[in-house]
Amino acid sequence: MTDHQPSRRRFLAGLGAAGTAALLSGCVTDTSSAKGSSKGAVTLQSNLSAPQAKTAMEDLVAAYAKKGSGKASLNTVAAETFRTQLPTYLTSANPPDVYTWYPGSVADAYAKKNLLLDLDEVWASSPDLKRYSKALHTLCTASSGKKVFVPNTYYWWGMFYRKSQFAKWGVSEPTSWDGFLDLCDKLKSKGVAPIGLGAGGNTPWVASAWFDYLDIRINGAQYHRELLAGKHRFDDPEVRKVFDRWQEVLPYFDPNGTALAFQDATTALLNGKTGMMLIGTFFADSAPKSALDDIDFFRFPVIDSKVPLAEEAPVDGYFASARTGRGDQVRDLMGYLATAEAQEIYIKGSSGTVLPCNPDAKDAGTALVKKGRAHVDAAAEITQFFNRDSSDALQPTADTALTKFFAEPKSIGSILTGWQRDAEKIWNA
Repeated sequence: MTDHQPSRRRFLAGLGAAGTAALLSGCVTDTSSAKGSSKGAVTLQSNLSAPQAKTAMEDLVAAYAKKGSGKASLNTVAAETFRTQLPTYLTSANPPDVYTWYPGSVADAYAKKNLLLDLDEVWASSPDLKRYSKALHTLCTASSGKKVFVPNTYYWWGMFYRKSQFAKWGVSEPTSWDGFLDLCDKLKSKGVAPIGLGAGGNTPWVASAWFDYLDIRINGAQYHRELLAGKHRFDDPEVRKVFDRWQEVLPYFDPNGTALAFQDATTALLNGKTGMMLIGTFFADSAPKSALDDIDFFRFPVIDSKVPLAEEAPVDGYFASARTGRGDQVRDLMGYLATAEAQEIYIKGSSGTVLPCNPDAKDAGTALVKKGRAHVDAAAEITQFFNRDSSDALQPTADTALTKFFAEPKSIGSILTGWQRDAEKIWNA
């Protein structure tokens, strides 16, 4: 395996410069019961339900048990069920102890409600966490100054394809928006649906990646983050430009794009039914191991060279319930999850397409990962993803608006008016 420490540090430093590591504005509660030492294994609620990711989590829990300081009981929940049930988990009378999820504004929404455990002790006592980048320290800190999150890995989004299929079709990666449209034309002429989507079923959020990328390519990352924070309107002319450009590529999307969940859409991609797909590397956890060496990607095309280059590179990790009765055990587990050993175990057991947050942890060292690391390092700014840069509560407003756009693209004016109205309800709640 190969380790590229300088580039990792450049990325994590850039994360802070990009503004994605803005201080969380919520506060946390550390209840007296949370400081107790109730017996029993820590419950770890995981949304990592793809086959390889689930196996990696099982390996991680087993390795933790061998350390002898505590045990964790893994409960893997289908990813979309987890997403909708998370608020219920956290507010229940007897919630799970630890959760896989996201830092930043998403954690902020729960911290504001005093639902997240104070992890200051973990960060203060862990020799690993003390060495994490300043950007990660900030991303995991509430405005009260309390730490509420332990980061584990980060990954990137891109236009993914199979090298063997591109070779078969006689096409190559584009380097511009016009080149991208030419690629789509060539694929369509060969009877291939150029672009897979996967925004059907219970994964409509996948379409938000297209909104994110078009917005950061046309209006820039700063405007995008301000828009998601309610400082601009979804019916502004700048947002309309995003959809004007999107309409240029609508004819190239898989006609089944809004009917298939992303798992089925990525299967279609791997089987050569579609040419490419804007997706995060997590999709590879459901891919056959034999296909991994054949997977490649290219950067979402630059539209305006004057706009600073931004990429989506979300951070994943863990937070804990403020209502846990196993505070000491939770903190012990969190300390372990921050170690290089733990992150390397996860990378080895999964598809290996994520990058570790621990500065000493080695990545998978594959050609794909090396290219992905360089892709992130080249970005002037980093965004996370629509809900991660806004909130889980705002995501359904995007799902509704973008689903309508695919169905009725000529009604974009009324769609954006409705989106703004729905978003205001969330921002004003």
